[in-house]
Amino acid sequence: MLLRPLEAGDWDALYAVASDPQIWAAHPSHDRWREPVFRTFFDDALAQGGALAVIERASGAIIGSSRFQGHDPRDGGVVEIGWTFLARKHWGTGANAEMKRLMLAHAFHFVSQVRFLVGEDNAISRRALANIGADPTGEVETRQMASGPSRHLIYAIRRNEWRAD
Repeated sequence: MLLRPLEAGDWDALYAVASDPQIWAAHPSHDRWREPVFRTFFDDALAQGGALAVIERASGAIIGSSRFQGHDPRDGGVVEIGWTFLARKHWGTGANAEMKRLMLAHAFHFVSQVRFLVGEDNAISRRALANIGADPTGEVETRQMASGPSRHLIYAIRRNEWRAD
């Protein structure tokens, strides 16, 4: 897998992945498969910076996206990794863990902590975070989503506790 900065020209390929309603079924923004909702998400990703296209190495196809956001350089630095989604055919293949390992390795050159926010009802993503070594912090954040307010649980990994294997 390869990660590269998301570009405006990635719209068609990324929306082809994101238009699958089942990708978003457990997500707080469960209607993100709809073109106008995804357009807002995509435009925000470009505007915020830090968004990545996930590329399948063998085919060169875009299979998903993730992003870095909310960098805070104080106290050793913190950045959030999130807004991640992958084509369903890559679920359960280790692709998410590989992508997160690449992102964590990059982030820990610059920050001492990486945070993840996950919808409190998203059991699949919560298990995935546990599998990469993220621990719940006990903090909860409410974010305004297109579908209304949503509670997110916060997980974190600290550089000195992370193992890249």
